[in-house]
Amino acid sequence: MEVTTTETTTTASTLRQEWDTWHAAREKELGTPHGWLSLTALEWITGTPQRFDGVPGTWRATGDGGVELTAPAAEGLVAAGKPVEGTVRLEPRDGLPGALVTAGDRKIEVVRRTDTYALRVRDPQAPTRTAFTGVPAFPVDARWVVEARFTPYPEPRRITVGAVVEGLNHFPTAVGTVRFTLDGTEHELVALAGKPDGLSLHFRDATSGRTTYGGGRMLRVGAPAADGTLTLDLNRVVNLPCVFTAFATCPLPPEGNTLSVAVEAGEKLPASP
Repeated sequence: MEVTTTETTTTASTLRQEWDTWHAAREKELGTPHGWLSLTALEWITGTPQRFDGVPGTWRATGDGGVELTAPAAEGLVAAGKPVEGTVRLEPRDGLPGALVTAGDRKIEVVRRTDTYALRVRDPQAPTRTAFTGVPAFPVDARWVVEARFTPYPEPRRITVGAVVEGLNHFPTAVGTVRFTLDGTEHELVALAGKPDGLSLHFRDATSGRTTYGGGRMLRVGAPAADGTLTLDLNRVVNLPCVFTAFATCPLPPEGNTLSVAVEAGEKLPASP
């Protein structure tokens, strides 16, 4: 028989309270006017000048690391704080947030993915944002708070992973491995560089494709201690943007980052509309 002590109850209560605060901030961030829920389009830009439905301007990939936008002043576009009249050059960087062009209350984000370019429209009136009611999650449980150890690589490694968009690759930086034990079994995950000095663990588990997204989920943690120890709170595992929108280009987990255990913690798949 499990004995519940006052100390255990207090710890569980504190864990839940802290999670509630964190989860509320997470949902608030998702629902910002130009966040991931606001996406309404993803269009691929080629070397031929193109216009896209509902998007002002004419767009062309230059072939030398940039994108040209051509528009008359009457279309009301603003880039780098200046009204667009004629042709301007945008230089998005691979793997980073894109260059932003303002069109009224919408923002057009120009992104680079390896040697391809695309634009995404961020509209505060997107149905995915206006109908958003929150992200479902598994019950918070202290079982999913585990101690781990980080072993850095001698040098960070640029690795290649696939993407939810067929034919597209991402090139994250792997910095080491994280080992931890769940249900009596030791597991190891490749750790990616986080922000600013933390780690990102992108993985699949036995829930993937069932109660959670098949492309995996992400846990972001702070920097390990000097001896490599760190705490993983799997209650804070989150969905990637592609769970909420068809207009994201999310990476897939690094090879081997699949856990045999069902991590019934953190965010679940949102209910279908």
